[in-house]
Amino acid sequence: MRAIIYARVSTKKEAQETSLERQKEELQELADAYNMQVVGVVEEQASGYEIDRQGILEVLDTIKEQRAEAVLIQDETRLGRGNAKIALMHCLRKEGVIVYTHTHNGELQLSDSDSMVLEIIGIVEEYQRKIHNAKIKRGMRRAVDNGFRPERNLKNQHINSGRDKIEVPIEEIVRLRRNELTFAEIAATLRGFGHDVSKATVHRRYTEYMKQQLDISK
Repeated sequence: MRAIIYARVSTKKEAQETSLERQKEELQELADAYNMQVVGVVEEQASGYEIDRQGILEVLDTIKEQRAEAVLIQDETRLGRGNAKIALMHCLRKEGVIVYTHTHNGELQLSDSDSMVLEIIGIVEEYQRKIHNAKIKRGMRRAVDNGFRPERNLKNQHINSGRDKIEVPIEEIVRLRRNELTFAEIAATLRGFGHDVSKATVHRRYTEYMKQQLDISK
């Protein structure tokens, strides 16, 4: 399992800098104990009540790029405090990331109150997603009834790598990705359009497209 270490202190006092080093050492030991491959170590000195932290944003970017399946922290307060902590826990849960802590010597054990809040947020988001997808599906059906054929907008249909590919609208994937949707959310949206695609397929096609654009720009 690939993991990223995140260490945080709130001030720039010398004692806190020592704490950062201790956190990183302890979390490396935790990674070794679980045979994890550490793909990055992020440290920062910032308030846990702030959500706009360069370090934690770097962690989220690493996760979104699918380079890490686990985050290692000293304890849940290192991730954040108050609403910032809940928001970040929710982001990590949506990405399917497991949080390990030195305090628990393993997977993070949430309090009953935190678990309840996250469950409520998840339920609300799921219903919002269902409503969103229902609107998309209704709009697409209406467009098709009026003669619109989405498959005509697909590019590179003549390219075949040896097996049939699932047809997906790459331009729509790129647009949604630029709007900061996760690959899982993009897949759910495309299913609303009638495209039977998985998160893995969306990620693969997006990666292929971005590589093609990079090659073209050279």
